[in-house]
Amino acid sequence: MRLWLSLTLLLCADLGVVQLLRWAHLSYSSSSPTSAPSSAPSLQHQPLITVWGGGLLRALLLLLLSVPLSLPVSLGPPLVVLFLLCPSYCSLRRALALPLAELQWGWHSWPWVLQGYLVTAVGVLLYRRYGPSLCATAPTSSSAPAAGVSLRRLLGYMRPDAKKFGFIGVFLVVSSLGEMAIPFYTGRMTDWIMNEDEPEAFTHAITAMTLITVMSAVCEFVCDLIYNVTMSLIHTRIQGLVFSSVLKQEIAFFDSMHTGDIVSRITTDTNTMSESLSEKLSLLMWYLMRVLFLFSFMLRLSGRLALFTALGLPLIWLVPEFSGKFYQSLSAKVQSSLAKANDVATETFSLIKTVRSFANEEGEARRYAERLEETYTHNKTEAAAYALSTWTNSLSSLALKVSILYYGGRLVTGGDVSSGDLVSFVLYELQFTSAVEVLLNYYPHVKKAIGASEKIFEFMDRELLLPPEGHLAPKHLRGHVEFRNVSFSYPSRPDTPVLKGVSLELRPGQVTALVGPSGGGKSTCVSLLERFYQPQQGQILLDGQPLYSYEHQYLHHKIAVVSQEPVLFARSVQENIAYGQEEVDKAEVTRAAKLAHAHTFIDGLQSGYDTDAGEKGGQLSGGQKQRIAIARALVRRPTVLVLDDATSSLDTESEHKIHQALLNSSRGCAVLLIAHRLAAVERAHEIVVLEGGQVVERGSHCQLLERGGSYWRLVRKQNTAFQRTEGTEWTKTQED
Repeated sequence: MRLWLSLTLLLCADLGVVQLLRWAHLSYSSSSPTSAPSSAPSLQHQPLITVWGGGLLRALLLLLLSVPLSLPVSLGPPLVVLFLLCPSYCSLRRALALPLAELQWGWHSWPWVLQGYLVTAVGVLLYRRYGPSLCATAPTSSSAPAAGVSLRRLLGYMRPDAKKFGFIGVFLVVSSLGEMAIPFYTGRMTDWIMNEDEPEAFTHAITAMTLITVMSAVCEFVCDLIYNVTMSLIHTRIQGLVFSSVLKQEIAFFDSMHTGDIVSRITTDTNTMSESLSEKLSLLMWYLMRVLFLFSFMLRLSGRLALFTALGLPLIWLVPEFSGKFYQSLSAKVQSSLAKANDVATETFSLIKTVRSFANEEGEARRYAERLEETYTHNKTEAAAYALSTWTNSLSSLALKVSILYYGGRLVTGGDVSSGDLVSFVLYELQFTSAVEVLLNYYPHVKKAIGASEKIFEFMDRELLLPPEGHLAPKHLRGHVEFRNVSFSYPSRPDTPVLKGVSLELRPGQVTALVGPSGGGKSTCVSLLERFYQPQQGQILLDGQPLYSYEHQYLHHKIAVVSQEPVLFARSVQENIAYGQEEVDKAEVTRAAKLAHAHTFIDGLQSGYDTDAGEKGGQLSGGQKQRIAIARALVRRPTVLVLDDATSSLDTESEHKIHQALLNSSRGCAVLLIAHRLAAVERAHEIVVLEGGQVVERGSHCQLLERGGSYWRLVRKQNTAFQRTEGTEWTKTQED
């Protein structure tokens, strides 16, 4: 409110100075002689000097009032431009030997004052919109990137194809120039008709127009072909980079982001961005080139009409700016709502068995319908914004077109242009305004593409929360793992500690068992060992070196993990066993399958090792998936083997056989064994008991039983539950 009051006071002061200068001019005009020849030379420069004096006086007024009125510093340059606009224009006309006419004294009349304010306001709006995006080299804050920065970022991915775009530019220029032939020769033919020139001129014009038009069409075809192929390559490159960037994120990122949202960004957003850039940016480039050539020919035919046309362009440019910005924000909302709908669909289809078992198909359908209704609401608003943008663009273009035709008619009646030039100019002007309309119509679509790219760049620019990847990859690794005072909380629950000062060792050639009640932190230790997360306190060492100092692929080649619920890919059984080890041959895959007691059932499948496991291994049973996962770990010949309840879906006999095979095949390997069946850990060299995220006991099976502590209670509870189960089954058998 204070700013508007200050601007109002400054405006009143400026108008007062203008009125004083007006009175001074009237007094000078009534008293100065105008007929004396001797005074002509001195009066020739006096109006220009007076104009500059008035402009400087107004600028001085700004400097004097800026401090008491507390005007923002950013308003200084526009106001200085306003006060010096007319003096600079008059000086330019004098330098070009053009008459000043009414400008020498009319600069301070009310129409000229209002026109100066209007031109300055339009200039400020255009500068604030286009100036920073053209001059800035980096975003000014850590928030979402500005539209201009995103566009420059997108153009940066086109640099490898700069030569192709050079050829595109050449064909674009030639094709655009060829389209100028028909209006040009049409105007010339009009002059020939009125001057009754020879008939050969018509034949020459038709022949020239035909050849130039065919050449223009061929160049346009070649230009479109090269452009579309190049943009398809760029789209593939960007989508691959986005996918690679997401894969490199830490596991905590995937814990906090929904799968549907990630997939939507990689597919939907990149497709929206690429389609808009491929189609709409192509049209913008094409019509921008046409606008430049058309205006050049218009300027050549009639400078006045061309200048009159140019004066209306800033207003047309400002109209779509506000609607385009609103349209871009709506596009982001639509993409977000689509991601939510995709998230519901992805979750439902991935858990279809659970949905079916609870007969909740209608409930999930309602959830999806609610998300679609939200998307539909945003789409309606987006459609209204697009319609409003199109209507305002058409209306402003129509007003400009009518004004130009009216002014052109006056020039024709005044004899300022010839009939042929008038016809050519009108044809150029019609194409010019149509080209500007196309630019304005497709500008919001490019803004939409830029809006879709901002979220993509957030994924690509996101800094990892883990330390940088290490570079250690020694030829020989013993496999000695140490947890030293490790404390950890999941990023989604930072106030809930899962591990509290845990210390344990995995020694080469020995089996270390990790037992304890559910929720004690056993699987969390495995996640930290796989470097999915980084402990908040303490260290995890491998052969005396921090775990994060090892190279990523090397580390996961040496450490193999088999989880309780292994996930297989929708590929053949052989590809699942050799996953990440494509160089492994069939013999090595078979060896690992035999060690995991999986060869027999794999050989009995319909296509053997070439049988498709189905999505997430859905074509196999739980025990079969676990044995394939064990084979997938053994084929790497790991130095550290982690079995996280890896045989829970097997019967006792199969579990015993697999454990025997694993212990025999992994001699010299450090083994971490996590099992809820305590009978499986009796032969471990050391048993570590975890409760509440802390190590409460450690020792061999016999030592821990003798102590009568937590491990003894776990064994007793499990044996009691087993005896009760056996007794119940025996009683039922007797009753039957």
